[in-house]
Amino acid sequence: MRGFARVGRQADGWRFSAGTLTVFPVRVERADRKVAGQAMVLAPAVGLMLGLVAGLPLPLVALLHGPPLLGAALAVGALAVLTRGLHLDGLADLADGLGSGKPAAQALDIMKKSDIGPFGVMTLVLTLLIQAAAAAGAGYAAFVTACAAGRLALVWACRAGVPAARPDGLGAMVAGTVRPPAPWLVTAAALLAAAALGLAAFLAGAVSLPGADSLTADSLTVVDSLTGAATAAGFAAGAAAPGTGIGTAGVLVLPAGLLAGLGAALLLLRHAGRRLGGITGDVLGALVETATATTLVVCALLG
Repeated sequence: MRGFARVGRQADGWRFSAGTLTVFPVRVERADRKVAGQAMVLAPAVGLMLGLVAGLPLPLVALLHGPPLLGAALAVGALAVLTRGLHLDGLADLADGLGSGKPAAQALDIMKKSDIGPFGVMTLVLTLLIQAAAAAGAGYAAFVTACAAGRLALVWACRAGVPAARPDGLGAMVAGTVRPPAPWLVTAAALLAAAALGLAAFLAGAVSLPGADSLTADSLTVVDSLTGAATAAGFAAGAAAPGTGIGTAGVLVLPAGLLAGLGAALLLLRHAGRRLGGITGDVLGALVETATATTLVVCALLG
């Protein structure tokens, strides 16, 4: 019976995670703090799947010999659509709240308003520009890694000991629900997956098909963020043109980018926690976008 109950909780966690973090119409049948914790642990796997789908314009545009920036802009736009712009909205709201310089209570009130202020606009535009420019140079494998890194930040933000800034809302639902050693285990699994993805991207880039130099086959390894079990996911017609892959150091570049993204998100989490007294749904969204952008920048610079 315990085994069936565990499987049921995992299924509930998947539905909660996909229903909350994506635009897909997933029916959430059970929503409590235990399920919420399971959902946050699974968030990096959801991010990986988002990256695999949203990042497709990068190799497809390269395959058509289009400019890398076009593919990157389409990928960033697709990611925003697939997430309902939820994380971008949180980033803008947090920028307005922190940028106001007001005490915690007033800053939280500002963040709850539906309109967007100057700090939010500037932060949003700058973040999207950075993500698109970096993705153009870093490529598909880095984009997938960045999406997973963004959701890995949620695992750490929702770990035990991190309070909610409000008594209600998404932040209150998920705050403190991820128990140790889950954050460390999920991070280790994500690093292994990033290294495998970097190796696959390098090997794919070294393959040349007769009469189709721009065609390769990427073999992507998906590591389940809960169990750490690896499953193979194939992606055909990846482009091995400059700006669409990772170089010979890909095995190190992608994990380094992932760690950098997580580190940047943790710094923002620390600052927001001190200013607001804990996390909110907006803080979580801002962490996702911060980790995603940082991972892309590091991969673009090192790749």
